[in-house]
Amino acid sequence: MTARRGFFLALAAGTAIVALTADHADAQNQKKAGGPRPFARNLDNPTGIVVHPETGHVFVAERRGIVRFFKKEDGKRGRAMQVNRFPTDIYGKGPKYEIGPLGVAFLGSDHLVVGDGSRPDGEELVLVYNIEAEAPEKPARANSAAYKLGPIAPGDDSAKGEGNFYGVVVTDDGIFITANGDDTKGWILRAGVDGGKPGELKPFIATKQAVEVDAPCGITTNSDGDLVVGQMGEISLPGDSLLTVYDAKTGKLKSSMETGLNDIVGLAYSPATGKLYAVDFSWIDTTKGGLFELTVEGDEVSTRKIAELDKPTAMAFDANGNLYVTVVGTAEEGGKGKPGKVLRFGKRAL
Repeated sequence: MTARRGFFLALAAGTAIVALTADHADAQNQKKAGGPRPFARNLDNPTGIVVHPETGHVFVAERRGIVRFFKKEDGKRGRAMQVNRFPTDIYGKGPKYEIGPLGVAFLGSDHLVVGDGSRPDGEELVLVYNIEAEAPEKPARANSAAYKLGPIAPGDDSAKGEGNFYGVVVTDDGIFITANGDDTKGWILRAGVDGGKPGELKPFIATKQAVEVDAPCGITTNSDGDLVVGQMGEISLPGDSLLTVYDAKTGKLKSSMETGLNDIVGLAYSPATGKLYAVDFSWIDTTKGGLFELTVEGDEVSTRKIAELDKPTAMAFDANGNLYVTVVGTAEEGGKGKPGKVLRFGKRAL
């Protein structure tokens, strides 16, 4: 992987103090506004999240499978395993994490699209499961998908084959998946949809060739229907993440902007305000990870840190503008259970 650009560290001491004070004030204001609050605990390396467009049920991808959260008749929160028995793979440099399914999105209201990360590169699949309105009494097995898309095996398009299908978004133009396989290409994959049925999974946009930065990860769409992609960059380099925009029909690059963030892994627009938010995992220094508001003016991006987060991985809004963020977390010494969580930011907190 090729280094792209230097990271500017020359800040005056007074400027640094002002920035720290501003961050502290933002954190205090955000706390007063009612967030973030724990929505779910005991998750094992959660990496994907989506809110059902009709029921409001929250679906989370974690190492063991897909977990569904819903409101029970007594008003309490219910939890059910939707799909389980995935294999396990290892992801990362330095700190390494066991992963299973990764990105999730809905195709209509009755199909859940899952970008998998549990298999070796060249064998990964995009799995599409039938979803009922009510939570299941027993989980479906990973191999029970209604549709299996892929794999992208080693060949002319991808020297090593594609793997780690991290980000998923569904539009009128198809299903789009960010992949991390051939680092010289940095593929976004696409599967067309006809009559509600997904078609063949194919390489669509070679992002590394377009922007000369590694690893597309977070993906969403803007009000124009364009693909908005967080180019994570090299995890050993600080500040190299890009915010990029592509035409969803042609794959043409429309814009590429530096953000100064370390590793953008999730993007989402608020349905209440239209504002764009990102989560930064920050591999090089996970104490700097967090939730950020991104403001685009012309060809420049400014960022505002909303909250410090312990290794955030994905994000999704509900219809009311409340935001749900998955975090890997850090296990407490002697603690029971898994450290992964879902945090909920009320829309006033943003």
